[in-house]
This record gives sequence, structure tokens and C-alpha cells, in this order.
Amino acid sequence: MRNARQVITAVTLVAAVACHGGGAHPAQPAPAPNSVRRPIEPHLAHIRRLTRGGENAEAYFSTDGKRLIFQSTRDGRSCDQQYVMNADGSAQHRISDGTGKTTCGYFFGYNTKIFYASTRAADSACPKKPDPSKGYVWGLDKYDIYTANPDGSDTRRLTHNGVYTAEGTLSPDGKTIVFTSLKDGDLDIYAMNVDGSNVRRLTNTPGYDGGPFFSPDGKRIVYRAYHPTDSTELAQYRDLLSQSIVRPNMMEIWVMNADGSDQHQITHLGGANFAPFFTPDGKRIIFSSNYKNPRSGEFDLYLINDDGSSLEQVTNATGFDGFPQFSPDGKQLVFASSRDATGEHQLDLYIADWKP
Repeated sequence: MRNARQVITAVTLVAAVACHGGGAHPAQPAPAPNSVRRPIEPHLAHIRRLTRGGENAEAYFSTDGKRLIFQSTRDGRSCDQQYVMNADGSAQHRISDGTGKTTCGYFFGYNTKIFYASTRAADSACPKKPDPSKGYVWGLDKYDIYTANPDGSDTRRLTHNGVYTAEGTLSPDGKTIVFTSLKDGDLDIYAMNVDGSNVRRLTNTPGYDGGPFFSPDGKRIVYRAYHPTDSTELAQYRDLLSQSIVRPNMMEIWVMNADGSDQHQITHLGGANFAPFFTPDGKRIIFSSNYKNPRSGEFDLYLINDDGSSLEQVTNATGFDGFPQFSPDGKQLVFASSRDATGEHQLDLYIADWKP
């Protein structure tokens, strides 16, 4: 749950980051490239829309840059499944088995394998959505991480925590998965070998630490965090946690070394700042934020130096822009956006040429 459907819900709180809801949206052939460039997006050129309709998010490249794995609510389902497509949007097809809810897919093993999180062990049906009387909250569904072949076959359970365990991404050397889990009673970041061995806890400050990604050299991890600042906030956070929900209204961007040392805050913006990813040179971080209007679903992409200086806005389209990732060669950026949406819950994937 790097949280797309919940992002969409926020956009329609609009109110937006892992995903759910929506009607039937069958897979579409790749749309013809069309320019949707906005006037103040100088880092983006030749923006192309990869999906058309439904709720699509969290698209991540294969290591050769030729394919993308993403999560989508379509085909008559009411929660996310995992899909794969070519980097031009063609050949979209589902690779998870249609049971439970899935999130956070990633290629590994030189593109011979994938991993993703699924609730299938807890229930074959989609999990219940949080009680709307709780306000804007994310459900901490009982995900565990699974591996499979890229066509979805040979699915194997990698973790057996039985509680929220998701948000997995891969180190550049392909040896380590970093992820978020509730397995020790708090939302913390962990690392493990790709075979599930040598699990180690990287964060332990009370609060939500999640959405981790490695730097290009594998030496650092960027993530989002909310650490309650007083006893009242901490009690409220823990009360929600006991109900398997979390309220993500306040999050900032943090960086730490790959072994968990030197944890330090990068942004001090207020609002919800999430989905951070290092630029190809490892010197800046791109992320999504609604800090200009924290009570809204107006999220844009921003760049910031890794020391917290020189904040720069990247996108300027109305609605939600989030979940950015650079292609392995650093020449393209894929992201999710509600720009040009024609449906209330629509979120599509876009790809653009990157201009540093």
C-alpha cells in the first residue's frame, strides 16, 4: 500500500496512496501517443498516457526498462490486482490470480521473477474498507509478500507475518528487498534477502515509516514518515493502529543509510509528502505533496536536494500526480495522474521524457 486507491479517495475528498474501488475497466490496447503537457512542467517532454480508465498506480520498471508492473482495479473487481505491460503501454495483462487484494509489484532476478504483496492468505475476497465514520484513513490489510514468474505462475509466499507487510522494493544489486511491516507492532521499515532470509529491522521510532526506495548506488534509502510529536498524538496513532488503520494526513520525507543508520528528515513542509524516489544522479529526490493545500487532494510532484534545499515543483496539472519512478537509464519518468480523467475515481499512468 504505497497507496493509490486511498490516494484516489483523497483526490475525490476531493480527499489521496495503495488503491481500491471503482467499476469494471477492461484492459485497453495501448492508446496512441497524445500530448498532455501542461505549460509549467519544464522537466517533462512528450508525455504519453499508458492506461485509459480505471484506477491504475504504482508502475515500476523492469531492470531492462522494457516493461512495467503496476496495480489496477479493473475487469469488474473491487480491489487491486497486479498487471504487466510494455513500457509503451501495449500488451497489458493481469499476472496475479484475482484473489484478495494486491499492491507494490516489482521485478527482480534480472526480470526472471516478480514480487508483490497480497492478502490472499487472509481471504480470497477483497478486504473490507475502513469505516467512513473514522474519516480519511488507510486500512492496514493483512498483506504478505509473494514471488512469482513474470507471467504470474509459480506463486510462492515469501513472508508469513499475517499482518500488514507490503511496500516492497529492490536494491540496485538485486540482493535485498526493503519493505514496511506491522509485524513487531508498529509500522516500520525492514530489509531482507530476496529469498526471505536475514530479516532486519531498520526503523524503530514510534509512528509510520514506509514507502522505502534505495538510492541508485544502494547506499541510502529514502522513505516517508510520520512520528507523533506528543503523548496525545501517539495515543491516537496507536488507537487507530489497534483498529488496523492509520491516518496519513501528515508525512514528511526522510533518508537513512541502507543499514538503518543516520536517519534524518529532509522535508519540513506539512501536509502529506510521500512516494519519494531518488533522481538518477542520486543527488535529488522526487516526491508527491499537497503541502500547498494540505486539506485537499491537489498533489503535485516536487524535486528537492538530498540535503533538503532547493524545492522545485515538477508537475502543475489539476488533481493528483504521484508515484514517480525513473527508468533504469534515467531518460524517462513514469507516474500516476488524474489529469484528463473523465471518471470520479479515475487514475491513469503516464510516461514522459525527463529533462534534468
